[in-house]
Amino acid sequence: MPDRSDLLERVRTRCARVGFVGQGYVGLPLALRACEVGFAVVGYEVDPRRVQSLQHGHSYVGDVSDTELAGAIGRGYRAVSDPAELAGFDVVVITVPTPLRDGKPDLGYIESATRAVAEHLRPGAAVILESTTYPGTTEEFVAGLIRDVTGLVAGDDYVLGYSPERVDPGNRTWNIVNTPKIVSGVDADSLAVVDAFYSALVDTTVAVGSCAEAEMAKLLENTFRHVNIALVNELAVFAHQLGVDIWRVIDAASTKAFGFMRFTPGPGVGGHCLPVDPSYLAWRIETELGESFRFVELANQVNSSMPDYVIHRLSALLARHGKSLAGAQILLLGLSFKKGTSDCRESPSIVVAERALAAGAIVRAVDPHVDAVNAPTSLLPLVPLSSAQLEAADIVVVLVDHDEFDPALIARSAPLVLDTKGLLRSERIRGEIL
Repeated sequence: MPDRSDLLERVRTRCARVGFVGQGYVGLPLALRACEVGFAVVGYEVDPRRVQSLQHGHSYVGDVSDTELAGAIGRGYRAVSDPAELAGFDVVVITVPTPLRDGKPDLGYIESATRAVAEHLRPGAAVILESTTYPGTTEEFVAGLIRDVTGLVAGDDYVLGYSPERVDPGNRTWNIVNTPKIVSGVDADSLAVVDAFYSALVDTTVAVGSCAEAEMAKLLENTFRHVNIALVNELAVFAHQLGVDIWRVIDAASTKAFGFMRFTPGPGVGGHCLPVDPSYLAWRIETELGESFRFVELANQVNSSMPDYVIHRLSALLARHGKSLAGAQILLLGLSFKKGTSDCRESPSIVVAERALAAGAIVRAVDPHVDAVNAPTSLLPLVPLSSAQLEAADIVVVLVDHDEFDPALIARSAPLVLDTKGLLRSERIRGEIL
């Protein structure tokens, strides 16, 4: 068995060579933080466009500025596209996507990343998975694949652990450093190394008893949000039918100092986490236990129906003003899945846009965080927010409550508004709030 004390000392003294596989919304900020605290860092990314952008000092991640990237490059950070650059690592962190394919978990990116890591894994090094996934992935899938490729056994020959990412794009309060980090390992020695590594990066680590516990904790966090958002989304539909202002209801309930957490309705859920992660847990429960995770199934049904509900409200509002959705000039405010970010993955705004286009509407969009390069579709012209653009629309639909959207300007200039985020609640508008 390799001596773990040497690796543990290298990690604690920040002399370890660290590789990050995946330089996206999770991997890039984490790699730059590791570089900031003194580790020698290599960021491996399979997308050559991303690598070229990073090498030229241009960040494509909203939470990482070009200035921060330049500082990391000055401290030795290197973005590479050749997995051979991972050779000789002490610690490697896998931060790749885990999408759904036909409703089932797709571990293809984890498999590719693990194979690349395994080819350069030496006895005594550490492998840490951060990708959100179902319980058992680290100890069964990753460890099994590494054993098949190298013959090395997790725990005996190398360190293996899991630490779920908790990135919240656009959050100005909670970041990598001050967000507590769950850590786990396949054995006590592995946990010690994983904990020491993340203790160098964040203020607080939270050790749990197994990798499966850490994997399920991440899924619980996002399933909790997914289910509660579905609750208020369905209530919003019923409240409208009953003539009740759901936003005032939520405000009133939020005055309770205990036993209640505020969630608000909207056009659906997006990002990599909420539309995907709960389904990983539901899939695992169904395949292993033969049971249905009914809360997740219902939440998926409710949240995925919200874009169609927005189109229904939009069409009805236009009709009451003598207009049809077909041929209507529609200005959408917000394409990303949430405020303060450029991340359009699984964004319900895109679904709303697609539904409106399919119905024959003429659609433009405003999003100060999204540019032509990372726009999710070429079918949506991106325009700036201005009085002229607002006035030219038959109806303006608020889909994201970006701070850059001026409520007074929108209320003053838009001929008709459907506000799905409550952005204009304090304004006098011609239109409706979801």
